[in-house]
Amino acid sequence: MAKILMKLVFNSTFKIQIQYLIFSSVFLLLQATPAIAEKQRIKAIGIPLADHYPGIVAYEKYRAEMQYADYQLLLLPGPKLVRGYFRSEPDADISFNVCPMVMDMFAKKSDFRWISLIHRDGNALCINHLFNKKAKVATRRKDRLPDGRVAEALTEFHQELKLPVEIAIPSRLATHATVLYKYLKDHGKTMGRDFDSPDDATFRIVKPPKSPAFLRKQNNRSKPAAFEQSLPWPEEAEANGSGVVAWYSKDVMNHPLGHVECVIIAHDHVIAGKRQALQEVIYYIHKAGQDIEQARKNGGAELEEIITMIRRHVPAHSRAAIAQSLDPNLNKINYLNLNVDDNAKASFSEIMDLAHEAGFIKKKIDIDALADDSFGMLNVEVE
Repeated sequence: MAKILMKLVFNSTFKIQIQYLIFSSVFLLLQATPAIAEKQRIKAIGIPLADHYPGIVAYEKYRAEMQYADYQLLLLPGPKLVRGYFRSEPDADISFNVCPMVMDMFAKKSDFRWISLIHRDGNALCINHLFNKKAKVATRRKDRLPDGRVAEALTEFHQELKLPVEIAIPSRLATHATVLYKYLKDHGKTMGRDFDSPDDATFRIVKPPKSPAFLRKQNNRSKPAAFEQSLPWPEEAEANGSGVVAWYSKDVMNHPLGHVECVIIAHDHVIAGKRQALQEVIYYIHKAGQDIEQARKNGGAELEEIITMIRRHVPAHSRAAIAQSLDPNLNKINYLNLNVDDNAKASFSEIMDLAHEAGFIKKKIDIDALADDSFGMLNVEVE
């Protein structure tokens, strides 16, 4: 009996010692391991356009690698909705916005900063087939330059119909409207706001995805029409037979490295309270832009992988239209040199001057007050 009791005591003591050792080891391990910080949400608001492909690719390729940011992405159908969401919803940390809209927003309330570009160039004028009967744009895309063909066709239609030709744009505060204004100004043509105006053209607000249908509808009514929208919708319209791309914005603005169009803005409180997470997201957006540039040059499986990522978020963008938009030979849009630097500010300033001259924005802003250049990364060229 005594031996049995001794055995029980020994076993119990041994178990207690083992448990103590395990507990001590775990405790020491936890003490030695640094605490993992909880990720901070960085929610980005954008539009489903080629402009914002780096935001999509960063989400698809690098979200899981981010150590500080819980990167979220919400795509809305139009720029006004992006503006409204950024202003009204507490979960909107950053947004991808067109330049003149950012200028207008900052003039009204300067509680955010411009921290990055998300692309350069990237929109185009597309005309319906009735319009093209007079304009006769070149067959090869590389020959479709902003010469006088479209401008003269506008005048001819205006004289025949006694009405200006309607051109669809996403917003008067979109860079697209400013590019269109510059093209018309360069060729001595005018653009009014009313259908009864004596101008050569007038604009109509149409959401980008509905632009090809707008061209087709006007063509069926025997009315010439055009739209100035971001890629891939001009390419989509040509692919589905509703229109023909007349020229690309890169040739109208013709800015070194490409003109600024959409920029990334962040609330001041996000910059102050989530700097590390925000810097990480911007870094990966820039990296994603370089990935897209590399894929478009290499083609094949690399490009198909990028296209697959994009179509998970915007299935309305056909594979053919995405590939055509990313054609490396024409370079209609590019995702390099996204820092807020002197080059970017110069392009931003040019757009501001034109937008103000056209009456799209009521007053100019202090670009240096808007710009925050502390979130950039090295502008590495694609080999």
